[in-house]
Amino acid sequence: MITVAIVAGGDSGEYHISMMSGRQVEKNIDRERFDPYIIEIRNDHWKCISKGKEAEVDKNDFTLKRKGKQINFDVVFNAIHGTPGENGKLQGYLDMLKIPYTSSNLTTSALAFNKSFCKRVVDSYGIHIASSVHLNQYQRDSALTLLEDISLPCFVKPNCGGSSVGMTQVTREADLQDALDLAFAEDDEVIVEKFIVGRELTCAVLRSDGSMVTFPVCEIVTKKEFFDYEAKYSPGLTDEIVPAPVPEEVIRECQRISAFLYNKLNCKGIVRIDYIYSGDTFYFLEINTVPGLTEDSIVPKMIEAYGWSYAELVTRMIDEII
Repeated sequence: MITVAIVAGGDSGEYHISMMSGRQVEKNIDRERFDPYIIEIRNDHWKCISKGKEAEVDKNDFTLKRKGKQINFDVVFNAIHGTPGENGKLQGYLDMLKIPYTSSNLTTSALAFNKSFCKRVVDSYGIHIASSVHLNQYQRDSALTLLEDISLPCFVKPNCGGSSVGMTQVTREADLQDALDLAFAEDDEVIVEKFIVGRELTCAVLRSDGSMVTFPVCEIVTKKEFFDYEAKYSPGLTDEIVPAPVPEEVIRECQRISAFLYNKLNCKGIVRIDYIYSGDTFYFLEINTVPGLTEDSIVPKMIEAYGWSYAELVTRMIDEII
């Protein structure tokens, strides 16, 4: 029996979504092969919250003590969206302990989590990106000079974050500073990105049994101005259409680019890559190295359309690293 720590929670605005993902993994994991424990990580408190009484995790070696017995984990299933599970911090800790985990390594995770740096690397591979400006905390009052480089409308968002927390679509110059303040409340770096009119498409990729699997492409159609936190997690505000109603050659190109980036960025586990498709061009938005795995998340819909069960996805992700 393989002992699995399903880590969830984290220290970002995605805490609740991450907990839902973790519980969904626990619900669907193959218990004939795996013995799962949900480990909630929040700030400095790491504890097991499944199998009865809560128990603190010994962070010196990532073990538990239950009824006088020490529990060592064979593998970590990473379900933390945001810090510390998606930005490389947890990966570095687990690397030092030599505990395998289901997500990308420290370097890839840190790069993907930094939207501006990741876009520059992706651009170097010849993939189109939207024009953007990267601001740090010492440049937060430079709203007026921004418009010299980025025209309205534009998106203002935390440079390191997910689920569109702290993100604003700005159409009026008068609203730009408020948008910057909101984004800086979530992160000490902000990215201001040119708005591109087009269709939002996303593709998930996984390496399994040594082969690359690209899942059916999804089109995201929201009833709001953009795909923000409310649109992502409020029923009825967004249609996530799988497979996307676009020509087959568009599907193939989206999958080709996604597989190419998965390899180039040295990804591991399942990732989801987001694009704007405008005219006949794909514009890279971001890569999610720990995408949502709740009942309502996009990836499980892609998996189902591909013909896999949720349990098969979990099993394949664990088998790939043990």
